[in-house]
Amino acid sequence: MTQSILEKLKGGLVVSCQALENEPLHSSYIMSRMAYAAYLGGAVGIRANTIEDIIEIKKVVDLPIIGIIKAEYEDSQVYITPTLKEVQALVECGVDIIAVDATDRIRPDGKSLDEFFKEVRELYKDQLFMADCSNYEEGIHAAEIGFDFIGTTLHGYTDYTKGVSLPNYDLVQALVKDCGKPVIGEGGIWSPEQLKRVMDCGVFTAVVGTAITRPMDITKKYVEALKA
Repeated sequence: MTQSILEKLKGGLVVSCQALENEPLHSSYIMSRMAYAAYLGGAVGIRANTIEDIIEIKKVVDLPIIGIIKAEYEDSQVYITPTLKEVQALVECGVDIIAVDATDRIRPDGKSLDEFFKEVRELYKDQLFMADCSNYEEGIHAAEIGFDFIGTTLHGYTDYTKGVSLPNYDLVQALVKDCGKPVIGEGGIWSPEQLKRVMDCGVFTAVVGTAITRPMDITKKYVEALKA
C-alpha cells in the first residue's frame, strides 16, 4: 500500500481543498466537489482538513489524501494536527498521510515535537507522516526523528519566518539536497510557472491550495492588481 501511494504521488500535483468556518465555501459537500474538480483536472492527491471533509472527499475521488485537523488551543501557536487526539481521529478515518506541525514550538499539551512524535510513531508504526515545517533546521530535524515526508508548508507562517518571499526555492532545494526524505513543496505557489520551478528543485510532489480552491482570495489578488 505504501509503495502504491508513493507511486501515485511522485512527480504530480496535490491540491489542497480546505475552507475554514469563517470562509464562504465552508462545506464538506463543496470541498468534495472541489476535490472532484481537482481530480478531473489531473491532480494526483488531495490535502484536506477535518474528518467530515475527508469522509465526503473519499466518496467521490480515489486519490491519496494528506489529512490534517486544524485545531486551536489557548496555550500554543501549533494548530495543524496539534495533539494525539487529532492524530487518532485521522488514523481512524483512514487517510493515507497525516500532516502535523513540525515547527520548533511547544505543543498544546506542553510536549516538544520530539516527545509528541515519539509517542505517535510508537502507536502508529505503519502510518505515513508529513512534517509541516517553517525553515531548514526544522525540516532536517523532522527527517532525523522519523517523518516520512518533509514539507515547507509553514514557511512564512511562524513568528520567525514571517515576511519571507514565497515560494522559497532556495529552502526547497536545500531540503531536497540535505534531508534524505521526500520533500513536498508547499506554500505560496500561485502560478503554473512557480509550480514547475518548485518541481524542478527536485521535490517529490507539490501542494497548491489557495490559487486553485479559494476564489475569495483569488479575487482579492486580481482586485489588488487593479488598485496597483
